[in-house]
Amino acid sequence: MEVNEMMQYLSYLMVAIGMMAFIVSVITQVIKSWPGLSSLPTSAVVIVLSLVLCPAAFLAVMAWLGRPVAWYMVFACMVAAFVVALVSMDGWERIREIWERTGYKKE
Repeated sequence: MEVNEMMQYLSYLMVAIGMMAFIVSVITQVIKSWPGLSSLPTSAVVIVLSLVLCPAAFLAVMAWLGRPVAWYMVFACMVAAFVVALVSMDGWERIREIWERTGYKKE
């Protein structure tokens, strides 16, 4: 495998992680806005969503490509799901931190 090919796959991986982090973040904000579910810890919601959506998306892509799924691919997908969760959580925590610095108080 050449370096160019390896960099291409790495860029595909980064794009996939970014897209999944965006999707998880949006769904988390929708879930947290529902009445009664706002008391759920955001971190737990993000982790559960990542662990559900990432393998589902992976299996959908593999079915679309017509490729077989091996056990190590599912394992790698679960590891990637935790990376997606970390990207999603840290992104919203930073936004919340900036919002709190502005001095906005909910009345």
